[in-house]
Amino acid sequence: MSASIAPPERAWAEVDLAALVANGRTIAQVSGSRLLPMVKANGYGLGAVAVAQALEALDPWGFGVATTEEALELRAADIRRPIVVFTPLAIADIDLMLSHDLRPVVGDIAALQVWCGRGEAPYHLEIDTGMGRAGIRWDDHEALGRVGELADRGREGVFTHFHSAESAASTEEQWQRFEGVLSGLGSRPPLVHAANSAAALAGPRYAGDLVRPGIYLYGGSVAGRTPRPVVRLRTRVVAVRRVRPGDSVSYLASWTASEPAEIATLGIGYGDGLPRALSNRGHIELDGCPAPIVGNVTMDMTMVAPAEPVEVGAIATIFGGSVTLDQQATAAGTIAYELLTGLGTRVRRRYGNPT
Repeated sequence: MSASIAPPERAWAEVDLAALVANGRTIAQVSGSRLLPMVKANGYGLGAVAVAQALEALDPWGFGVATTEEALELRAADIRRPIVVFTPLAIADIDLMLSHDLRPVVGDIAALQVWCGRGEAPYHLEIDTGMGRAGIRWDDHEALGRVGELADRGREGVFTHFHSAESAASTEEQWQRFEGVLSGLGSRPPLVHAANSAAALAGPRYAGDLVRPGIYLYGGSVAGRTPRPVVRLRTRVVAVRRVRPGDSVSYLASWTASEPAEIATLGIGYGDGLPRALSNRGHIELDGCPAPIVGNVTMDMTMVAPAEPVEVGAIATIFGGSVTLDQQATAAGTIAYELLTGLGTRVRRRYGNPT
Protein backbone atom coordinates (compact mmCIF):
# COMPACT_ATOMS: atom_id res chain seq x y z
CA MET A 1 0.00 0.00 0.00
CA SER A 2 1.42 3.40 -0.93
CA ALA A 3 2.03 5.96 1.79
CA SER A 4 -0.75 8.49 2.25
CA ILE A 5 -0.07 11.99 0.96
CA ALA A 6 -1.33 14.92 2.98
CA PRO A 7 -3.39 17.38 0.94
CA PRO A 8 -1.95 20.88 0.56
CA GLU A 9 -3.16 23.37 3.13
CA ARG A 10 -5.84 25.74 1.92
CA ALA A 11 -5.30 28.36 4.63
CA TRP A 12 -2.76 28.82 7.40
CA ALA A 13 -1.28 31.40 9.79
CA GLU A 14 2.48 31.82 10.05
CA VAL A 15 3.29 32.82 13.62
CA ASP A 16 6.67 34.41 14.31
CA LEU A 17 7.28 33.58 17.97
CA ALA A 18 10.57 35.50 18.00
CA ALA A 19 8.66 38.66 17.06
CA LEU A 20 6.12 37.94 19.81
CA VAL A 21 8.92 37.74 22.39
CA ALA A 22 10.55 40.90 21.02
CA ASN A 23 7.29 42.80 21.41
CA GLY A 24 7.01 41.57 25.00
CA ARG A 25 10.55 42.66 25.71
CA THR A 26 9.76 46.15 24.43
CA ILE A 27 6.80 46.44 26.80
CA ALA A 28 8.88 45.27 29.75
CA GLN A 29 11.64 47.76 28.97
CA VAL A 30 9.36 50.75 28.40
CA SER A 31 7.15 50.10 31.43
CA GLY A 32 9.93 48.96 33.75
CA SER A 33 7.55 46.36 35.16
CA ARG A 34 7.16 42.61 35.12
CA LEU A 35 4.80 41.02 32.62
CA LEU A 36 1.46 39.33 33.18
CA PRO A 37 0.80 38.54 29.49
CA MET A 38 -2.78 37.99 28.42
CA VAL A 39 -3.06 34.67 26.56
CA LYS A 40 -6.86 34.43 26.64
CA ALA A 41 -8.97 33.49 23.61
CA ASN A 42 -6.41 30.86 22.61
CA GLY A 43 -3.54 33.31 22.78
CA TYR A 44 -5.47 35.89 20.73
CA GLY A 45 -6.12 33.18 18.17
CA LEU A 46 -2.49 32.11 17.77
CA GLY A 47 -2.38 29.18 20.21
CA ALA A 48 -2.26 29.82 23.95
CA VAL A 49 0.18 27.03 24.81
CA ALA A 50 2.67 27.93 22.08
CA VAL A 51 2.46 31.61 23.00
CA ALA A 52 2.93 31.00 26.72
CA GLN A 53 5.84 28.66 26.14
CA ALA A 54 7.54 31.24 23.93
CA LEU A 55 7.00 34.03 26.47
CA GLU A 56 8.74 31.97 29.15
CA ALA A 57 11.94 33.49 27.73
CA LEU A 58 10.91 36.81 29.33
CA ASP A 59 10.39 35.33 32.83
CA PRO A 60 6.82 36.65 33.18
CA TRP A 61 5.22 36.65 36.62
CA GLY A 62 2.37 34.57 35.26
CA PHE A 63 -0.32 34.51 32.59
CA GLY A 64 -3.83 35.93 32.24
CA VAL A 65 -6.80 34.07 30.78
CA ALA A 66 -10.54 34.64 30.64
CA THR A 67 -11.92 31.25 31.68
CA THR A 68 -11.14 28.33 33.91
CA GLU A 69 -11.05 26.08 30.84
CA GLU A 70 -8.33 28.24 29.30
CA ALA A 71 -6.32 28.00 32.50
CA LEU A 72 -6.66 24.23 32.61
CA GLU A 73 -5.30 23.99 29.06
CA LEU A 74 -2.13 25.76 30.22
CA ARG A 75 -1.84 23.55 33.29
CA ALA A 76 -2.22 20.44 31.11
CA ALA A 77 0.74 21.71 29.08
CA ASP A 78 2.79 21.84 32.32
CA ILE A 79 2.81 25.63 32.59
CA ARG A 80 3.34 26.12 36.30
CA ARG A 81 3.48 29.90 36.69
CA PRO A 82 0.56 31.70 38.37
CA ILE A 83 -2.53 31.96 36.19
CA VAL A 84 -5.13 34.66 36.81
CA VAL A 85 -8.65 33.94 35.51
CA PHE A 86 -10.11 37.35 34.69
CA THR A 87 -13.79 36.46 34.42
CA PRO A 88 -15.37 37.19 37.83
CA LEU A 89 -15.25 34.22 40.18
CA ALA A 90 -18.13 31.75 39.94
CA ILE A 91 -18.74 29.93 43.21
CA ALA A 92 -19.15 26.64 41.34
CA ASP A 93 -15.55 26.91 40.07
CA ILE A 94 -13.87 27.27 43.45
CA ASP A 95 -12.95 23.61 44.00
CA LEU A 96 -11.51 23.35 40.49
CA MET A 97 -9.52 26.55 40.91
CA LEU A 98 -8.13 25.51 44.27
CA SER A 99 -7.10 22.06 43.02
CA HIS A 100 -5.18 23.57 40.06
CA ASP A 101 -3.68 26.56 41.88
CA LEU A 102 -5.55 29.17 39.84
CA ARG A 103 -5.98 32.79 40.92
CA PRO A 104 -9.55 34.02 40.68
CA VAL A 105 -10.64 37.59 40.09
CA VAL A 106 -13.09 38.62 42.80
CA GLY A 107 -15.25 41.70 42.41
CA ASP A 108 -18.22 41.29 44.74
CA ILE A 109 -18.59 40.77 48.46
CA ALA A 110 -20.56 37.52 48.31
CA ALA A 111 -17.90 35.75 46.24
CA LEU A 112 -15.13 37.26 48.36
CA GLN A 113 -16.66 35.91 51.57
CA VAL A 114 -16.96 32.41 50.12
CA TRP A 115 -13.40 32.40 48.75
CA CYS A 116 -11.88 33.71 51.98
CA GLY A 117 -13.91 31.16 53.91
CA ARG A 118 -12.06 28.38 52.11
CA GLY A 119 -8.63 29.37 53.40
CA GLU A 120 -5.80 31.65 52.35
CA ALA A 121 -5.42 30.82 48.67
CA PRO A 122 -4.40 33.88 46.62
CA TYR A 123 -6.92 35.97 44.69
CA HIS A 124 -6.97 39.31 42.86
CA LEU A 125 -9.50 41.96 43.87
CA GLU A 126 -11.05 43.90 40.97
CA ILE A 127 -11.87 47.58 41.34
CA ASP A 128 -14.15 49.22 38.77
CA THR A 129 -12.79 52.73 38.19
CA GLY A 130 -14.93 53.46 35.16
CA MET A 131 -14.99 50.44 32.87
CA GLY A 132 -18.49 49.58 34.08
CA ARG A 133 -18.06 45.88 33.47
CA ALA A 134 -17.18 44.07 36.71
CA GLY A 135 -15.57 44.70 40.07
CA ILE A 136 -16.35 46.81 43.13
CA ARG A 137 -16.92 50.44 42.19
CA TRP A 138 -14.28 52.86 43.37
CA ASP A 139 -16.99 54.97 45.04
CA ASP A 140 -18.94 52.11 46.65
CA HIS A 141 -17.75 52.95 50.13
CA GLU A 142 -20.03 50.43 51.81
CA ALA A 143 -18.64 47.53 49.76
CA LEU A 144 -15.06 48.75 50.13
CA GLY A 145 -15.65 48.96 53.87
CA ARG A 146 -16.73 45.32 53.85
CA VAL A 147 -13.56 44.43 51.96
CA GLY A 148 -11.56 46.16 54.68
CA GLU A 149 -13.37 44.19 57.39
CA LEU A 150 -12.36 40.89 55.80
CA ALA A 151 -8.90 39.61 56.57
CA ASP A 152 -6.47 40.50 53.80
CA ARG A 153 -5.09 36.96 53.77
CA GLY A 154 -4.89 35.69 50.27
CA ARG A 155 -5.25 39.15 48.74
CA GLU A 156 -2.31 38.76 46.39
CA GLY A 157 -3.32 41.50 43.97
CA VAL A 158 -5.63 44.45 43.42
CA PHE A 159 -6.26 45.71 39.91
CA THR A 160 -8.38 47.85 37.65
CA HIS A 161 -8.95 48.08 33.89
CA PHE A 162 -8.50 51.22 31.81
CA HIS A 163 -11.32 51.76 29.34
CA SER A 164 -9.46 54.23 27.08
CA ALA A 165 -5.78 53.70 27.75
CA GLU A 166 -4.67 55.82 24.79
CA SER A 167 -6.41 58.84 26.36
CA ALA A 168 -4.08 60.44 28.89
CA ALA A 169 -6.90 62.32 30.62
CA SER A 170 -9.22 59.37 31.21
CA THR A 171 -6.36 57.07 32.19
CA GLU A 172 -5.11 59.56 34.75
CA GLU A 173 -8.63 59.96 36.16
CA GLN A 174 -9.03 56.21 36.57
CA TRP A 175 -5.57 55.91 38.10
CA GLN A 176 -6.39 58.56 40.70
CA ARG A 177 -9.59 56.72 41.59
CA PHE A 178 -7.64 53.49 41.86
CA GLU A 179 -4.99 54.99 44.10
CA GLY A 180 -7.72 56.35 46.35
CA VAL A 181 -9.10 52.84 46.81
CA LEU A 182 -5.64 51.41 47.47
CA SER A 183 -4.90 53.95 50.18
CA GLY A 184 -8.20 53.12 51.87
CA LEU A 185 -7.59 49.37 51.97
CA GLY A 186 -4.86 49.63 54.58
CA SER A 187 -1.92 47.39 53.82
CA ARG A 188 -0.82 47.47 50.21
CA PRO A 189 -1.22 44.11 48.43
CA PRO A 190 1.91 42.49 46.97
CA LEU A 191 0.76 43.09 43.39
CA VAL A 192 -0.96 46.17 41.96
CA HIS A 193 -1.75 46.16 38.24
CA ALA A 194 -3.75 48.22 35.77
CA ALA A 195 -1.83 48.75 32.53
CA ASN A 196 -2.72 47.06 29.27
CA SER A 197 -0.50 47.42 26.19
CA ALA A 198 -1.22 51.10 25.61
CA ALA A 199 -0.83 52.15 29.24
CA ALA A 200 2.33 50.06 29.65
CA LEU A 201 3.86 51.73 26.59
CA ALA A 202 3.22 55.12 28.21
CA GLY A 203 6.05 54.37 30.63
CA PRO A 204 6.24 53.58 34.34
CA ARG A 205 3.45 55.96 35.49
CA TYR A 206 0.70 53.30 35.43
CA ALA A 207 2.88 50.20 35.46
CA GLY A 208 2.41 49.19 39.09
CA ASP A 209 3.95 45.84 39.94
CA LEU A 210 2.69 44.06 36.81
CA VAL A 211 1.56 45.08 33.34
CA ARG A 212 -0.95 43.08 31.32
CA PRO A 213 0.02 43.34 27.64
CA GLY A 214 -2.30 41.97 25.00
CA ILE A 215 -2.67 43.16 21.41
CA TYR A 216 0.81 44.71 21.10
CA LEU A 217 2.35 41.32 21.85
CA TYR A 218 0.49 39.86 18.89
CA GLY A 219 1.40 42.55 16.36
CA GLY A 220 -1.36 45.14 16.78
CA SER A 221 -0.38 48.82 16.87
CA VAL A 222 -1.23 50.85 19.97
CA ALA A 223 -0.44 54.29 21.32
CA GLY A 224 1.30 55.30 18.10
CA ARG A 225 3.73 52.40 18.37
CA THR A 226 4.05 49.75 15.69
CA PRO A 227 5.21 46.33 16.96
CA ARG A 228 7.00 43.70 15.01
CA PRO A 229 4.50 41.75 12.86
CA VAL A 230 3.74 38.40 14.46
CA VAL A 231 1.30 36.63 12.13
CA ARG A 232 0.75 36.30 8.41
CA LEU A 233 -2.58 34.84 7.35
CA ARG A 234 -2.16 33.04 4.04
CA THR A 235 -4.16 30.96 1.60
CA ARG A 236 -3.92 29.44 -1.87
CA VAL A 237 -5.63 30.16 -5.16
CA VAL A 238 -7.93 27.19 -5.74
CA ALA A 239 -9.48 28.27 -9.07
CA VAL A 240 -8.97 30.83 -11.82
CA ARG A 241 -11.49 31.97 -14.44
CA ARG A 242 -12.12 34.71 -16.97
CA VAL A 243 -15.27 36.79 -16.79
CA ARG A 244 -16.83 38.94 -19.47
CA PRO A 245 -18.42 42.38 -19.11
CA GLY A 246 -21.73 41.97 -17.35
CA ASP A 247 -20.77 38.71 -15.59
CA SER A 248 -21.42 38.68 -11.85
CA VAL A 249 -19.38 37.14 -9.05
CA SER A 250 -20.50 35.50 -5.78
CA TYR A 251 -23.78 35.47 -3.87
CA LEU A 252 -26.39 38.14 -4.63
CA ALA A 253 -24.37 39.17 -7.70
CA SER A 254 -22.94 42.04 -5.66
CA TRP A 255 -20.10 42.63 -8.14
CA THR A 256 -20.38 42.80 -11.90
CA ALA A 257 -17.48 42.99 -14.32
CA SER A 258 -17.31 46.20 -16.33
CA GLU A 259 -14.62 44.79 -18.61
CA PRO A 260 -12.95 41.43 -19.24
CA ALA A 261 -11.18 40.32 -16.07
CA GLU A 262 -9.48 37.38 -14.42
CA ILE A 263 -10.95 36.19 -11.14
CA ALA A 264 -8.91 34.13 -8.67
CA THR A 265 -10.75 32.12 -6.05
CA LEU A 266 -9.00 31.81 -2.68
CA GLY A 267 -9.45 28.88 -0.30
CA ILE A 268 -10.54 30.97 2.66
CA GLY A 269 -13.81 32.51 3.78
CA TYR A 270 -15.73 33.74 6.77
CA GLY A 271 -15.80 30.18 8.13
CA ASP A 272 -12.06 30.59 8.59
CA GLY A 273 -12.23 34.06 10.08
CA LEU A 274 -12.03 36.30 7.01
CA PRO A 275 -14.67 38.95 7.77
CA ARG A 276 -17.62 39.08 5.40
CA ALA A 277 -17.44 42.84 5.87
CA LEU A 278 -14.47 42.81 3.46
CA SER A 279 -16.81 41.95 0.58
CA ASN A 280 -16.15 44.37 -2.31
CA ARG A 281 -13.92 46.57 -0.14
CA GLY A 282 -10.85 44.71 1.13
CA HIS A 283 -7.55 44.02 -0.62
CA ILE A 284 -5.12 41.14 -0.25
CA GLU A 285 -1.57 40.57 -1.44
CA LEU A 286 -1.25 38.12 -4.33
CA ASP A 287 2.08 37.50 -6.07
CA GLY A 288 3.42 40.61 -4.38
CA CYS A 289 0.66 42.88 -5.70
CA PRO A 290 -2.59 44.16 -4.18
CA ALA A 291 -5.74 42.48 -5.43
CA PRO A 292 -9.22 43.73 -4.54
CA ILE A 293 -11.82 41.39 -3.09
CA VAL A 294 -14.76 41.20 -5.52
CA GLY A 295 -18.19 39.90 -4.68
CA ASN A 296 -19.34 38.70 -1.29
CA VAL A 297 -16.92 36.73 0.88
CA THR A 298 -18.42 33.26 1.21
CA MET A 299 -18.06 30.72 4.00
CA ASP A 300 -15.20 28.78 2.40
CA MET A 301 -13.93 30.86 -0.53
CA THR A 302 -13.24 34.45 -1.52
CA MET A 303 -12.78 35.94 -4.97
CA VAL A 304 -10.26 38.57 -5.96
CA ALA A 305 -9.36 40.35 -9.20
CA PRO A 306 -5.55 40.24 -9.60
CA ALA A 307 -3.83 42.81 -11.78
CA GLU A 308 -1.74 40.12 -13.47
CA PRO A 309 -2.53 36.50 -14.38
CA VAL A 310 -2.03 33.98 -11.57
CA GLU A 311 -2.09 30.19 -11.41
CA VAL A 312 -3.89 27.73 -9.18
CA GLY A 313 -1.70 27.14 -6.14
CA ALA A 314 -0.40 30.70 -5.94
CA ILE A 315 -0.15 32.00 -2.37
CA ALA A 316 -2.12 35.02 -1.18
CA THR A 317 -1.46 36.92 2.05
CA ILE A 318 -4.57 38.24 3.76
CA PHE A 319 -2.67 40.30 6.34
CA GLY A 320 0.85 40.44 7.71
CA GLY A 321 2.50 41.36 4.42
CA SER A 322 2.02 44.49 2.32
CA VAL A 323 -1.46 44.67 3.87
CA THR A 324 -0.93 44.90 7.63
CA LEU A 325 -3.09 43.44 10.37
CA ASP A 326 -4.32 46.90 11.36
CA GLN A 327 -4.97 47.96 7.78
CA GLN A 328 -7.11 44.90 7.12
CA ALA A 329 -8.99 45.41 10.37
CA THR A 330 -9.73 49.01 9.42
CA ALA A 331 -10.94 47.92 5.99
CA ALA A 332 -13.30 45.47 7.69
CA GLY A 333 -14.59 48.16 10.04
CA THR A 334 -13.28 46.34 13.09
CA ILE A 335 -10.16 46.03 15.28
CA ALA A 336 -7.09 43.83 15.12
CA TYR A 337 -8.28 41.87 18.17
CA GLU A 338 -11.31 40.59 16.27
CA LEU A 339 -9.34 39.50 13.21
CA LEU A 340 -6.93 37.47 15.34
CA THR A 341 -9.41 35.89 17.71
CA GLY A 342 -11.72 35.09 14.81
CA LEU A 343 -9.24 32.75 13.12
CA GLY A 344 -11.01 29.43 12.71
CA THR A 345 -9.90 25.91 13.54
CA ARG A 346 -9.45 25.12 9.85
CA VAL A 347 -6.58 27.61 9.75
CA ARG A 348 -3.43 25.74 10.75
CA ARG A 349 -0.95 27.65 12.91
CA ARG A 350 2.65 27.31 11.74
CA TYR A 351 5.23 28.40 14.31
CA GLY A 352 8.64 29.86 13.62
CA ASN A 353 9.82 32.69 11.41
CA PRO A 354 7.63 33.35 8.36
CA THR A 355 9.16 32.27 5.05
